[in-house]
Amino acid sequence: MKSVKFLLIVMGSLSLILLGACSNNNQATSPEISPTSASSPESTAQPANATKTESSGHAATPLKGGQVVESGLYHLEFVPEKESKGFHLDFYLQKGDNHETVPNAKVVAQVQLPDGVQKTLPLTYDAEGKHYAALLSETTPGQYNVKITADIDGKKVDGRFSFNR
Repeated sequence: MKSVKFLLIVMGSLSLILLGACSNNNQATSPEISPTSASSPESTAQPANATKTESSGHAATPLKGGQVVESGLYHLEFVPEKESKGFHLDFYLQKGDNHETVPNAKVVAQVQLPDGVQKTLPLTYDAEGKHYAALLSETTPGQYNVKITADIDGKKVDGRFSFNR
């Protein structure tokens, strides 16, 4: 009786090992983009959601060296720049294939700090730089997750980004 139980346990274990070896365990990884690491070895930026919408026809390539999300007709580009007292957050909101700047949107960034605390920052339009900007006065090391929502004449456009300090 003991040998039958032992044989069942061995056969069950071998079956699980074979199933694990034969299973399709493909895992997708996203490439890390580090536009800010060239100027600062401490910080890296990686896209949380870098996509291209097929109907738009324009490429999801960074024009300002940041992380890009294409959402319909809109090109969203996020560039965090490390400063001594935190981060300067630059956000470029452009429309169409020719990337026209959208100056009249209401833009808000929701930032999750490395310790899990949420902060909401309104981004103001800088006409000279043709982008939206805010200062995040945080120096805690770790990963910062950012969701930026732009309200363009009642239409909401979202982009998700992240960066490390």
